[in-house]
Amino acid sequence: MMVSLALLLLGALAAVAAPRLLSRAEWPEREPVVALWVWQCVVAAVLLSFALSMTFSAAAAWQAVRGHVFAPAPHGVMEAYSLGANRPWSAVLAVVLASGGLWTAAMLTREIHRARRRRRTRRAALLVRSPALPGEKAGCDPLVVLESERSDAWWLSGAAPQLVVTTAALRRLKGRQLDAVLAHEQGHARARHDWLLHCSGALANGFPQVPVFAAFRDEMHRLVELAADDAASRRFGRRTIALALVELNEDRGVFGPGTAPDAQLPRRVSRLLSPVERLTAGRRLRLTAAATLVPVVPLLIAFVPALRALG
Repeated sequence: MMVSLALLLLGALAAVAAPRLLSRAEWPEREPVVALWVWQCVVAAVLLSFALSMTFSAAAAWQAVRGHVFAPAPHGVMEAYSLGANRPWSAVLAVVLASGGLWTAAMLTREIHRARRRRRTRRAALLVRSPALPGEKAGCDPLVVLESERSDAWWLSGAAPQLVVTTAALRRLKGRQLDAVLAHEQGHARARHDWLLHCSGALANGFPQVPVFAAFRDEMHRLVELAADDAASRRFGRRTIALALVELNEDRGVFGPGTAPDAQLPRRVSRLLSPVERLTAGRRLRLTAAATLVPVVPLLIAFVPALRALG
């Protein structure tokens, strides 16, 4: 029971403290790819802590579960966990955590179904507005030009991904700006940012009162755009992608006074036009390695009694 409580407390502490610590750090804006990895590791550690706590609680509450969990363990390991005490409370904790796990799976499934439905709806609307010509196969062209007076460009993910650009955007984008927009959207596709957004959205919608999940969703939306901006800027320059962002969004009031739906866009443009020095390769490596070790902490806590019994 003590191991279950320790894992539960670890998960709760990480869920509360991690967003506060990461929000105070300045380096994520400079290294969005590293920041994406750090956030994923933190959330994985929280989920793993709760999953292990559920497993040990269920093992303490029910003999059948205990037999499966400790079946491959050497003699004396199971006794080291003192699973016989507090069985009623262990059962309650196991049921609560299992319910949370099922709810998480349900939210993720719902988010994936919604995303697929939205994608089908957008593809159907795209075919209506830009039908295939005779002899063409619908949905196979990687670049689709859409007649519209609104400057816009977006990536339509799926088995046959497409970049959709409006005619107004083509009139406004000059030189290599269109190539920079394409590189930005391809950066999203290569890194599978859509999956990050689906997972973070599912966790935040399923558990809106958990700080780490709400912050995870908000930071994923911000960091994936910064990472895609950097991917495009490495090929076409920061000024080119910054001007492309301005041209695509200038008519939407994003850069004027007041609050706009895309309030992050001015900050993204400023970041591109006034770049700060990246972290050194050594520090990036240390941050990545430290983040990778975060999910190992709950595993160490879970195996401490077993290691003591064996050693």
